[in-house]
Amino acid sequence: MEDYIQVYTTTDEVNAKLIAKSLIDERLAGCVQIIGPIESRYRFKGKIEESKEYLCIIKTKSSLFEKLEKTIKKLHSYELPEIIATAITASSQDYLDWLDRSLVNK
Repeated sequence: MEDYIQVYTTTDEVNAKLIAKSLIDERLAGCVQIIGPIESRYRFKGKIEESKEYLCIIKTKSSLFEKLEKTIKKLHSYELPEIIATAITASSQDYLDWLDRSLVNK
């Protein structure tokens, strides 16, 4: 069985919509949910930062992660974007079948 993953990245609203559109257009993601605004606090380059961000939850296959990561990095407005993948360990087969049809075929 193919490995399915959810990939997370955070950015501003305009960039989130650009990334989502590109990933869907390139068939690297079957679905991108944009949630926000959320408030993030983090340490970067020795300083504590606060920002209003939008969370992208991206549904894809692990075999597409490398291309998806490159696309996010190319489009992302941050110097060091968060790009984290987690395995989908269970799902309805109907959803996975739809996801397969929505993604690029290798």
